[in-house]
Amino acid sequence: MSTSIQKSNLWHQKRRRLIDNIARYGIGFGGLSVIMAIVLIFFYLLWVVLPIFSSAEVHTNDSYIASSLESGNTILIVPEESGKLAMRLTNDAKAVFFEQSNGKTLKVIDLELPSDEAVVDAQLVGLTENIFALRLGDDQIFFIKLSYRVSFKGDERVLTPRIEYPFEESFLSFDNSIKTYSATLDEEKLTVSVMQQDHIIKLYRYEVEEGDELPDAETVTEVESQTSVDYMLLDAQALWLYLANKQGEVSVFNIIDIEAVELVSQTKILPPNEELSELKLLIGGSSLLSADQHGDFSQWSIQRDQSNNYFLNRIRGFKNDNKIIKIQTEYRRKGVLLLDSAGKLIIYHTTADNVIAEHQLIDSSVKHFALSARANVLIVEDEQQQISITKIVNEHPELSWNALWDEVVYEGYSEPDYIWQSSSADNDFEPKFSLVPLAFGTIKAAFYAMLFAAPLAIMGAIYTAYFMSAGMRSWVKPGIEIMEALPTVILGFLAGLWLAPVVESNLTGIISILLILPPGILLFAILWQSLPKQIHYRIPDGFQAALLMPVIAGLVWFAIAMGPVIEHLFFGGSLISWMENEFGIGYDQRNSLVVGIAMGMAVIPTIFSITEDAIFSVPRYLTQGSLALGATPWQTLTRVVLLTASPGIFSAVMIGVGRAVGETMIVLMATGNTPVMDFSIFEGMRTLSANVAVELPESEIDSSHYRILFLAALVLFVVTFIFNTAAEIVRQRLRKQYGSL
Repeated sequence: MSTSIQKSNLWHQKRRRLIDNIARYGIGFGGLSVIMAIVLIFFYLLWVVLPIFSSAEVHTNDSYIASSLESGNTILIVPEESGKLAMRLTNDAKAVFFEQSNGKTLKVIDLELPSDEAVVDAQLVGLTENIFALRLGDDQIFFIKLSYRVSFKGDERVLTPRIEYPFEESFLSFDNSIKTYSATLDEEKLTVSVMQQDHIIKLYRYEVEEGDELPDAETVTEVESQTSVDYMLLDAQALWLYLANKQGEVSVFNIIDIEAVELVSQTKILPPNEELSELKLLIGGSSLLSADQHGDFSQWSIQRDQSNNYFLNRIRGFKNDNKIIKIQTEYRRKGVLLLDSAGKLIIYHTTADNVIAEHQLIDSSVKHFALSARANVLIVEDEQQQISITKIVNEHPELSWNALWDEVVYEGYSEPDYIWQSSSADNDFEPKFSLVPLAFGTIKAAFYAMLFAAPLAIMGAIYTAYFMSAGMRSWVKPGIEIMEALPTVILGFLAGLWLAPVVESNLTGIISILLILPPGILLFAILWQSLPKQIHYRIPDGFQAALLMPVIAGLVWFAIAMGPVIEHLFFGGSLISWMENEFGIGYDQRNSLVVGIAMGMAVIPTIFSITEDAIFSVPRYLTQGSLALGATPWQTLTRVVLLTASPGIFSAVMIGVGRAVGETMIVLMATGNTPVMDFSIFEGMRTLSANVAVELPESEIDSSHYRILFLAALVLFVVTFIFNTAAEIVRQRLRKQYGSL
């Protein structure tokens, strides 16, 4: 009998040991899995973000003699977008198409010109179409269009080049020789500026349709320059005309209404005794890029002063060791390629204000300098007709520390600012990727949420754990904790569609709650204490808080009801209008006050539950010993219970902060999602997490926008990790300090 009992006990011990081992290793495996998942998330975010910080790569691989391609001198070189072909336009009216990799001629097209005049020069018309203006002889301008027909031979992509004539065989003819000209085509509006006499520029505007002949000019305007003209530039939308000379004297004309051209600015952009070596327009047409003979490169942007007058303002630039002889702007970004007299290529991005790469290109002087539409192929022809092909890998030039975290002077802005504006319908848009407004919005949302939630949750937990009766606690604690199961999308929905309008229409009453509720509760407490003891004894110990519920509800109702009266007496009938008129404080319906209330309701259960458990878990012998030594319940709470529970209370607050920082749906639905930097409680914000949720589904994979959103997620991840780690260190120190009580 004893043997069977021993065997049974032994079997039970083995079974218990097995279960203990399974539990121990299972829990350990689960913990390691969580840690591994967090580490993998971190490295995945880092893997997506790392290309942002990679340097540009520049490689010059292919070179050949231009004269070996076809006879004639090069007038213009145009790389094809995909990097396979290029066109070389010659002075004998031939379009020579060749492979970029080896210079092999694929096709030669004789241009069908309206006259026997030689092609003197050519320039791109606008930025969206491959339309070029050719100057024939001294007094004619003709237009051609370059296109490629795409077909497939098996899996191979085949490009067939074509030269089209957008305005048939019609051309522009002038009475006198053309000294310089510029043309731009915006939708169905062709604008041409021509200088035939010194200081006199004529502007022609045509209403055109592609495929039809050029009509007579609807409008001809004559503009007289106060200085000599060496550079004449038209922006792509035909809004501005820039006239400049070698001495750096720049005149800017507003030509939106070509019948009433207005001189809006005259600026000297160079010091005395300096000369321009190159002047170009940045994409968008509102910024000039200048370089002088001593290597100073500058960006000048059109801005408005306090009197609403236009002026040119230097917003950025840098000093190069050698003279800059060529400036080539990118067609789709705010990037610039510069070539100096020593043959060094400099890749610069204006918004990022960053020299991205430098590369020794050629040793001889440059004749032609052409960049592909994607800014990944550069074709250079020197004076010896040597053509070189340079491949450029520069995926994210607009991202730099300056663009992400510093104030930036954007085009059209008079002062540097922190701005997030990632997209626009305009092709000339300047991306604004400052993360500062998003980080500010995250801190702002968390601050107001904790300002609302932390006092209520902690004070409620203290009363529930220390003063409330067990019977009432069994109802209150689960009731509050079940609030944590409420989806935040529901809270956000209610906050955006119901709470925000209610707060706006009852703003004075809601603010009055903060003024009426504390003295009202204090007055009720005084009245309660003055009542006879017999009434006190009828209320079970620990249930006194139930008496406050109707009092609080009545005070809240009273404050809301008195709101219109207070507005009428003190604020002229509207608090919102009064704040706007007196202090310039605006009011956004979906604002920080709404977010603080809604997010506070989401955070309160977390802070309350952890704090209540920490206080309730304080050993009874500590409180009983304190009371036995003559301390009052309040002294016992403040000097024993709270100190002992402080690690748990601190953890509750930190977890609440983490929840508020990472919250997405409430701030997404309860704010205007405007990335503004204003600490006003009546203005909205945009947080890092909400920004990722809004913009990531619409971003192009592997684009700068896509990677910057992952960078925002990584910043949020790292900051939360550092914050929680620091909080854990503080919590351990508090536990070590007060754990021996």
